[in-house]
Amino acid sequence: MTATKTIHGIYDDEDRLVDGAKQLRSNHIKVKDVFSPFPIHGIDEIIGIPRTRIAICAFIYGITGTSLAILMTWYMMVSDWATDVGGKPSFWYYMNWPAFIPVTFELTVFCAGHGMALTFLLRSWLLPGVSPKNPDPRTTDDKFMMCIEVKAEDESRIVSLLRNSGASEVNVI
Repeated sequence: MTATKTIHGIYDDEDRLVDGAKQLRSNHIKVKDVFSPFPIHGIDEIIGIPRTRIAICAFIYGITGTSLAILMTWYMMVSDWATDVGGKPSFWYYMNWPAFIPVTFELTVFCAGHGMALTFLLRSWLLPGVSPKNPDPRTTDDKFMMCIEVKAEDESRIVSLLRNSGASEVNVI
């Protein structure tokens, strides 16, 4: 069993962090995560984070909203209490479905939006009472940090790579 260590490379500038991440990836070193005070364009591809699947979740939530809206309008407007919509009787759903399009659209957007928000909060674990995962609070202000998990024998090589790439501070934990 080999012991693993965590190395935090702290940078003063996002360009140096991006160059350092590219340098580490070119040396086949996996970057675990990057913390920054603002989003850095393209950093996901640079450190090798796979593309998010929240669009698939949005589609599923939207289809759920559409199904719920069709079921709701059918039950309320056709089955339970048939009413005249635009002067036409509502004995069959397909005869009046254009009148239900606004409700269907709104419920689709409602379910997709709320489902995506809940999925994002649960996936990123941003819930009330949960302690933050950010290991260095300076990264919420003006510092940028790269987190790397390495085997103990690779520690000195990675520390020197981080220092050569412009890291202002390197901490081994």
